[in-house]
Amino acid sequence: MKVVSVNTSKHKGTRKERIDQVEVLKDHGLKGDAHAGSWHRQVSFLSSESIESARQKGLQVASGDFAENLTTEGIDWKQIPIGCRLKIGKHVIIEITQIGKECHNKCAIYYQAGDCIMPREGIFGRVIEGGFIRVNDAIQILDA
Repeated sequence: MKVVSVNTSKHKGTRKERIDQVEVLKDHGLKGDAHAGSWHRQVSFLSSESIESARQKGLQVASGDFAENLTTEGIDWKQIPIGCRLKIGKHVIIEITQIGKECHNKCAIYYQAGDCIMPREGIFGRVIEGGFIRVNDAIQILDA
């Protein structure tokens, strides 16, 4: 289980840019990301397997295109319960706070990609311990 892409954006509802690493701030989220702040969805996750499934359906998408902060490999996010804590890399700990989300309006991602899988397959969390997250960092489930 690992991070395959780290993604940030300056604006909500847009595709995120892939970067090599990011500083993660306790009780805030990814430094410089539009979704960071004092709320329960500071960090978002989506599996590379979900993105590949979208590609198989004909969508031309890549990591970050669904506005996820961390694209992962080897985790079935649908099996991770709310309250579960994850350790990412050497120091970062994130607690899962929400599974999926309700979209009231179709966002730019939906119109650019033709679908948005985040409402069905995205997972969200808040930062318990900060640090840095890098591409290829291991993800460890602390409790499920």
